[in-house]
Amino acid sequence: MASRYHEVYESWKRDPEGFWAEAAREIDWFKPWDAVFDPNSGPYGRWFPGAECNTCHNAVDRHADGARAEQLALIHDSAYTSERRKFTYAELKAEVVALAAVLRDRGVEKGDRVIIYMPMVPEAVFAMLACARIGAIHSVVFGGFAAKELATRIDDAKPKLIVSASCGIEPGRVIDYKPLLDKAIEFARHKPEGCIILQRPQQTCELTPGRDTDYAESVAAARAAARKVPCVPVLATDPLYILYTSGTTGQPKGVVRDNGGHMVALKWSMENEFGVKPGEVFWAASDVGWVVGHSYIVYAPLLHGCTTILYEGKPVGTPDAGAFWRVISEHGVVALFTAPTAFRAIKGQDPKGEFVPNYDLSRFRTLFLAGERADPETVKWAEQKLSVPVIDHWWQTETGGPISQNPVGLGRLPVKYGSPGVPMPGYDVRILDDAGHPVTAGTLGNVVIKLPLPPGCLPTLWNADRRFHDAYLAEFPGFYKTADAGYIDGDGYLFIMARTDDIINVAGHRLSTGAMEEVLAEHPDVAECAVVGIADAMKGQVPCGFVVLNSGVARDAGAVEKEAVVLVRERIGPVAAFKTVVIIKRLPKTRSGKILRATMQKIADGEPWTMPATIDDPAILDEIGEALKTRGIGG
Repeated sequence: MASRYHEVYESWKRDPEGFWAEAAREIDWFKPWDAVFDPNSGPYGRWFPGAECNTCHNAVDRHADGARAEQLALIHDSAYTSERRKFTYAELKAEVVALAAVLRDRGVEKGDRVIIYMPMVPEAVFAMLACARIGAIHSVVFGGFAAKELATRIDDAKPKLIVSASCGIEPGRVIDYKPLLDKAIEFARHKPEGCIILQRPQQTCELTPGRDTDYAESVAAARAAARKVPCVPVLATDPLYILYTSGTTGQPKGVVRDNGGHMVALKWSMENEFGVKPGEVFWAASDVGWVVGHSYIVYAPLLHGCTTILYEGKPVGTPDAGAFWRVISEHGVVALFTAPTAFRAIKGQDPKGEFVPNYDLSRFRTLFLAGERADPETVKWAEQKLSVPVIDHWWQTETGGPISQNPVGLGRLPVKYGSPGVPMPGYDVRILDDAGHPVTAGTLGNVVIKLPLPPGCLPTLWNADRRFHDAYLAEFPGFYKTADAGYIDGDGYLFIMARTDDIINVAGHRLSTGAMEEVLAEHPDVAECAVVGIADAMKGQVPCGFVVLNSGVARDAGAVEKEAVVLVRERIGPVAAFKTVVIIKRLPKTRSGKILRATMQKIADGEPWTMPATIDDPAILDEIGEALKTRGIGG
């Protein structure tokens, strides 16, 4: 079909408020808005002020109480336990209402925060929706994070309650969550009033008397009593959730998502951007702890009346490189959204694509990739083996949905390998130099978005309007700074080339090197350190730590390196993929004392580099090159 993209994008540019008011007709509102957009509210304005709504009503009740009651809403597919659990919209509503009653019984009210520290189980989805039902604000913390990381989020969100599980499952091992949870509560200054614990049969745990409630027992009691918990009206501008993303100082940033604009943007994206219709099966192979899990495992598919897949497994090894094809075939998936890392892993295990013909993929029609840059070779391999369009797209935790992609629902545009596509309606993307001036087409610069940001994007950071302004709005007045570098070509296609700060992308997970440096610096033998992201064929990037030891340290350098790796993995978690520490004599710095991380990264990646004009001692870079060569790193 001919693409309607240019026509639709121009209609948004002509009348942004009219465009989003029309999109908002797809959402049920308890009370209409006073204005579509108020430019005088919040750091840059707010969408649909005055309107009242409820996200759980739109994602669950309106389907369960209507024609989709017996349609499957959620399929839990665990490759670890071989378990399949399926819930219709009516069954989903029953689970959510019962858990909402339990939350109420534990004192949770509208505006209270609830941290959800869960593995990939249906109860994690129920918990998110139950919070939305009663107007509580959920904050999901990925189960791979260590106790210290969880504690910082407890102190920032100050939850009344935590919903967790006895364990998570990884290939070949069971991860005991309860000690991590208990330790986090011990570390945290803020103490939650209680915890609700899901006991998984793979490993149960002891409940703390007076604090912990058994999930299954309490929900069963609420269901037996036929408890009724109606959806609580909230303002469109009230927070739905807080999702923490790494900050450059190591202090996590609490990205806030509101209720009204979030629903409007996600509902619009499902058909227009992803080309998926109500009733179809959509699968985002992510984790509920990340923004993709929030937007495209839970909220967008359910708002749209789709069946969504919650997959507990890996792309390879559970049991083989055909795992994704099995899920697609078994459940009739029409579109898969995953990270390029997953396909690099599949390609590495099955380069000829020999598993693909073993499964019925006749209903599968589109593959979407996001999370880090999709390298052209991986895209081409997927196109060849699957015989479906492969759509790269680019977005951030902060935006909650795609900034740029090839819009399947509006009609696909020609593919340009290496580009995530064109800006979506709502996003006026510009490229500026460091002084804030526009650059010509094809010139690398800072990728920014002209304000206001569209519905669905973060309105601010949790309890940190000033930090939000300083982090995103201050450097380029009138624009949102994405902290990515890239360019726009003559046809309007965007190319994202690199991060412009110290956030690195490990298998689609945005992690702060600054946070890792803070941990390394705590080692008693470490004088100075720097962490950079170096290229990795599988994960996109992995962190590499450069460490200068204290004077007089006579210990074996290898022992210090091993201890430093263990320290980071304990504090940040296995998700950091931190495995490499290189002992060096000194760090390269400018005369003002700034560590030259970008140059170190180029040396480690074997890329061409030029001597920085401000370097204090040029000989240091040669020393780093030699240290890396002894470890088999760099050119």
